[in-house]
Amino acid sequence: MGELILTTYDWVPETPRGYVRDIRLRWALEEAGLPYRVESTPFHDRGAEHFWHQPFGQTPWLTDGEISIFESGAILLYLGELSDKLMPTDPRGRSEAVEWVFAALNSVEMASLPWSLFMFSGNNNDTPAWKLFDGFLNQHRLKHLEPVLAGREWLAGSFSIADIVMADVLRLVDRFDGLANYSSCRDYVARATARPSFGKAHADQLAHFEAAD
Repeated sequence: MGELILTTYDWVPETPRGYVRDIRLRWALEEAGLPYRVESTPFHDRGAEHFWHQPFGQTPWLTDGEISIFESGAILLYLGELSDKLMPTDPRGRSEAVEWVFAALNSVEMASLPWSLFMFSGNNNDTPAWKLFDGFLNQHRLKHLEPVLAGREWLAGSFSIADIVMADVLRLVDRFDGLANYSSCRDYVARATARPSFGKAHADQLAHFEAAD
């Protein structure tokens, strides 16, 4: 393992602070106790090097020596290979952690992100588009996730990268009180975000962006 460097924006507007996806990686790195440092890339002037590391001009990305990885899910899987604090060691537990990482990103976040964008924009009204997104999130995702989380503390037995990404996806919904009718989902987010590693990651992200104001 080389030096782990997490790159995120140098600044973002106030609204997304605390929710920029580098928090998932900060959280994992803190949870595992892996040494790392944070570097910045310009928010307003995204140059060729930025697009070389991240083809869509987003953040975060992680470098480990000559390896450069983008997409928070891919980076979490990479970090899971570096620490058994992030991934179960038994084959069944590992497969459960991996499937729930993909479920968080491809099933739950796919439904929650457009819903959240409506909430951010203030367009959560009775339009057909809003009803579609709200119904899909509630009836096809949260309704089915609720009994899963009612029956277990963590998704893959022990706390893992699956919980980092799922809790981060759900806490954005919770920001707009979207978990009000799903007590197990809400309690799960509260459990996960009560971990000291999340508190450190959250505080560090806020401080990083505030320093650029």
